Formats: sequence, C-alpha cells, structure tokens
Amino acid sequence: MPDGYKTRQRERILQFLTENRDRHLSAEDVAAHLRAQQLPVGRTTVYRTLDRLVEQGAVRRYYLGEGAGACYQFTGREDCHEHFHLKCTGCGRLIHVECDYLGEVAKHVLEHHQFTIDNTKTVLYGLCADCAAKNQGEPK
Repeated sequence: MPDGYKTRQRERILQFLTENRDRHLSAEDVAAHLRAQQLPVGRTTVYRTLDRLVEQGAVRRYYLGEGAGACYQFTGREDCHEHFHLKCTGCGRLIHVECDYLGEVAKHVLEHHQFTIDNTKTVLYGLCADCAAKNQGEPK
C-alpha cells in the first residue's frame, strides 16, 4: 500500500486511533471496532495498515511485555521516539513526557553503563494523579 493510497479501512483505522489517542489499542481492538461498525477487515489488513502508519510516524507501536504482543497509539508526531512515556495501570492513559531529568537518566545510563535506552520501547508504569487519588479513597 503506497503512502498516498487511501482505503476505507485505512481511514477508519486511523479515525479510531485518533479518537482514542489516549489509549493503547491492540490490533484485535481495532479489528473488533471495525466489525462493530459493519466494516469487517482481515487481521492481515489491520496489521499491514498499522505497520504502515507506524512507518509514517502517525502511530506508535509499543511492546508491553514478553509475549503480550504489541499495542498501538496515534501520536500525530514524528518525534515520539525522542521522549519517555508513562502508562497508567489504572485507566490506561499514556502520557508523553518531555523531561530533562529523564534525559539525564538516559545520558547517565549510556555514560556509566554503556547502554543506550531505546525510547521506542521504554514505558514507565504507575498511576496517574487521578487514579492515585481514587485509590487513596478506597478501603484497604
């Protein structure tokens, strides 16, 4: 599928990702949404379209763990590999963090441990402020 080639499925996939830009979505999430919209699409088409959107920089692929498969998120930015990401385990929100301190951590790891951090695969997990506040109000 050339970069400029537009299909109904591609447009619907991109629309779904754009509308859910604060969430990580699996290829199965995308396929299920399309089926629910009466636009059945094969898994191969979904993966091929997601791969192309990743190549174009419109979508980011995240590997969330061993054997867990990949998740995708609309970024709309080509520089998404240049910063860290925080993933809320409560609500699923992904936060793009441009933080000088984390950049210094990456620099330290390189200089002192001869290891380069790959930000395309780096996600820090925890709770966002909203989820943390909700958890503090729950009985233990």
